[in-house]
Amino acid sequence: MFDIGMPELIVIFVVALLVFGPQRLPELARSLGKGVNELKKALQGVKEQIDSEMEEIKSPIASEIKDITRDLPKFDYNEYLKEESKEEEQSGKESSEKEERQKTDE
Repeated sequence: MFDIGMPELIVIFVVALLVFGPQRLPELARSLGKGVNELKKALQGVKEQIDSEMEEIKSPIASEIKDITRDLPKFDYNEYLKEESKEEEQSGKESSEKEERQKTDE
Protein backbone atom coordinates (compact mmCIF):
# COMPACT_ATOMS: atom_id res chain seq x y z
CA MET A 1 0.00 0.00 0.00
CA PHE A 2 2.63 2.49 1.08
CA ASP A 3 6.09 2.06 -0.34
CA ILE A 4 7.79 1.80 3.05
CA GLY A 5 10.79 -0.45 3.53
CA MET A 6 12.44 -1.80 6.66
CA PRO A 7 14.80 1.19 7.22
CA GLU A 8 11.86 3.61 7.11
CA LEU A 9 9.91 1.49 9.58
CA ILE A 10 12.86 1.47 11.99
CA VAL A 11 13.15 5.27 11.80
CA ILE A 12 9.40 5.66 12.42
CA PHE A 13 9.60 3.27 15.39
CA VAL A 14 12.57 5.13 16.94
CA VAL A 15 10.85 8.52 16.52
CA ALA A 16 7.64 7.15 18.03
CA LEU A 17 9.62 5.66 20.92
CA LEU A 18 11.29 9.01 21.61
CA VAL A 19 8.06 11.00 21.32
CA PHE A 20 5.68 8.75 23.25
CA GLY A 21 8.03 6.82 25.51
CA PRO A 22 8.28 3.08 26.19
CA GLN A 23 5.22 2.99 28.49
CA ARG A 24 2.70 4.51 26.05
CA LEU A 25 4.08 2.98 22.82
CA PRO A 26 2.37 -0.46 23.19
CA GLU A 27 -0.93 1.25 24.03
CA LEU A 28 -0.56 3.54 21.02
CA ALA A 29 0.25 0.61 18.70
CA ARG A 30 -2.78 -1.31 19.98
CA SER A 31 -5.06 1.68 19.37
CA LEU A 32 -3.61 2.20 15.91
CA GLY A 33 -4.13 -1.49 15.07
CA LYS A 34 -7.75 -1.37 16.22
CA GLY A 35 -8.36 1.76 14.16
CA VAL A 36 -6.89 0.20 11.02
CA ASN A 37 -8.96 -2.96 11.62
CA GLU A 38 -12.18 -0.94 11.96
CA LEU A 39 -11.34 0.98 8.80
CA LYS A 40 -10.82 -2.28 6.89
CA LYS A 41 -14.17 -3.63 8.13
CA ALA A 42 -15.96 -0.43 7.13
CA LEU A 43 -14.38 -0.47 3.66
CA GLN A 44 -15.31 -4.13 3.24
CA GLY A 45 -18.92 -3.33 4.16
CA VAL A 46 -19.05 -0.51 1.62
CA LYS A 47 -17.53 -2.78 -1.04
CA GLU A 48 -20.11 -5.51 -0.35
CA GLN A 49 -22.94 -2.99 -0.53
CA ILE A 50 -21.71 -1.59 -3.84
CA ASP A 51 -21.31 -5.12 -5.25
CA SER A 52 -24.86 -6.07 -4.24
CA GLU A 53 -26.26 -2.87 -5.76
CA MET A 54 -24.36 -3.49 -8.99
CA GLU A 55 -25.70 -7.04 -9.13
CA GLU A 56 -29.26 -5.77 -8.64
CA ILE A 57 -28.74 -3.40 -11.56
CA LYS A 58 -26.88 -5.87 -13.76
CA SER A 59 -29.13 -8.93 -13.56
CA PRO A 60 -32.31 -7.42 -15.13
CA ILE A 61 -30.25 -5.79 -17.87
CA ALA A 62 -28.45 -9.05 -18.62
CA SER A 63 -31.74 -10.94 -18.91
CA GLU A 64 -33.14 -8.26 -21.26
CA ILE A 65 -30.04 -8.47 -23.43
CA LYS A 66 -30.37 -12.25 -23.60
CA ASP A 67 -34.01 -11.91 -24.66
CA ILE A 68 -33.16 -9.36 -27.33
CA THR A 69 -30.22 -11.28 -28.77
CA ARG A 70 -32.19 -14.52 -28.80
CA ASP A 71 -34.82 -12.86 -31.00
CA LEU A 72 -32.26 -11.45 -33.44
CA PRO A 73 -31.15 -13.50 -36.43
CA LYS A 74 -27.65 -14.87 -36.35
CA PHE A 75 -25.12 -12.41 -37.75
CA ASP A 76 -22.36 -13.78 -39.96
CA TYR A 77 -19.52 -11.27 -40.11
CA ASN A 78 -17.83 -12.99 -43.06
CA GLU A 79 -21.05 -12.81 -45.07
CA TYR A 80 -21.35 -9.14 -44.17
CA LEU A 81 -17.82 -8.48 -45.45
CA LYS A 82 -18.58 -10.27 -48.72
CA GLU A 83 -21.69 -8.15 -49.23
CA GLU A 84 -19.78 -4.97 -48.47
CA SER A 85 -17.04 -5.83 -50.96
CA LYS A 86 -19.65 -6.57 -53.64
CA GLU A 87 -21.32 -3.21 -53.00
CA GLU A 88 -17.95 -1.43 -53.20
CA GLU A 89 -17.17 -3.16 -56.50
CA GLN A 90 -20.55 -2.16 -57.91
CA SER A 91 -20.17 1.45 -56.78
CA GLY A 92 -16.64 1.47 -58.23
CA LYS A 93 -17.94 0.22 -61.57
CA GLU A 94 -20.73 2.80 -61.57
CA SER A 95 -18.33 5.65 -60.82
CA SER A 96 -15.92 4.53 -63.55
CA GLU A 97 -18.83 4.31 -66.03
CA LYS A 98 -19.87 7.87 -65.10
CA GLU A 99 -16.32 9.12 -65.64
CA GLU A 100 -16.20 7.46 -69.06
CA ARG A 101 -19.53 9.07 -70.02
CA GLN A 102 -18.30 12.45 -68.90
CA LYS A 103 -15.13 12.07 -70.97
CA THR A 104 -17.11 11.08 -74.05
CA ASP A 105 -19.56 13.98 -73.54
CA GLU A 106 -16.71 16.48 -73.53
